[in-house]
Amino acid sequence: MKNAVEVIAAGIYLLAWRIVRWLPERMAYSTFYFLGKVIIKRDGKSVNRLRSNLARVKPELNDSEMDKLLANSMNSYLRYWCDTFRFPDWSDEKIMGTVEVVNEELLMSAIAAGTGVIVALPHAGNWDHAGAYFCSKGVKLVTVAERLKPDILFRKFLAYREAMGMEVLPLDSRSIATLAKRLREGGLVALVADRDLSKTGVTVDFFGGLARMPAGPAVLSVNTEAPLLTAFVSYTSTGIHIDFRSILTDSSGSQQERVQEIVQQCANNFADGIGKHPEDWHMLQRIWIDGDFEERKDV
Repeated sequence: MKNAVEVIAAGIYLLAWRIVRWLPERMAYSTFYFLGKVIIKRDGKSVNRLRSNLARVKPELNDSEMDKLLANSMNSYLRYWCDTFRFPDWSDEKIMGTVEVVNEELLMSAIAAGTGVIVALPHAGNWDHAGAYFCSKGVKLVTVAERLKPDILFRKFLAYREAMGMEVLPLDSRSIATLAKRLREGGLVALVADRDLSKTGVTVDFFGGLARMPAGPAVLSVNTEAPLLTAFVSYTSTGIHIDFRSILTDSSGSQQERVQEIVQQCANNFADGIGKHPEDWHMLQRIWIDGDFEERKDV
């Protein structure tokens, strides 16, 4: 039964991928925003999770203000998916002309120096658009992707990102070694790094609560000495805005202490971006591990 549900869900995704590309732009996005209203009205588990996460970020909001933020956040999330379905038809001019970047030199100077660079970013805005932008500038970008089920859906997303110029590695025990090799070759390693509920995740302070985030970007930086940046991607009316920030690493202390400090710095940068653009943080899953843990027992 589970496999049948997965196949049906994959079929819906693949059909939408084709149909949404045929629709006029305004109609496509309006349809997704209408879908967002329906999803919020149903008030399912994902909507409750999103509301709970936003309440952590903006505890000062009253009920009506939170309802408005929730609606804007769902619109942003569905804008990402509509972008995803339509992105194969975007021209290079549209990709390049709809991106604003702050501190771009932090990334490009590392690429020019051949040191390689690691970018850690949260689930915010349209990170695929950001990746396509840098691929279009000739940057060799590699990332990892968790395997989706069924395999046909995973292969579709793999082909989607590879068509942008990215190298996409499956998330397994061999990926870290390959990422380190790409850094030594002077490439860009981009990793989404705001959620990790595995036993290897690093516990950080995040908006005053305990959350767990992946150690991968920090471990790579410590082991390869490649510079580590964070990027926060938010939406603008016409595209995306990318804000790069440096992570300062301290060579003193044990590797565990250094990794802990680096991941906390990443969390702090993520929090700053999310605090300014909470509607663009697409976190519909559990992230905090303190408080009402039973309510958030789902992964």
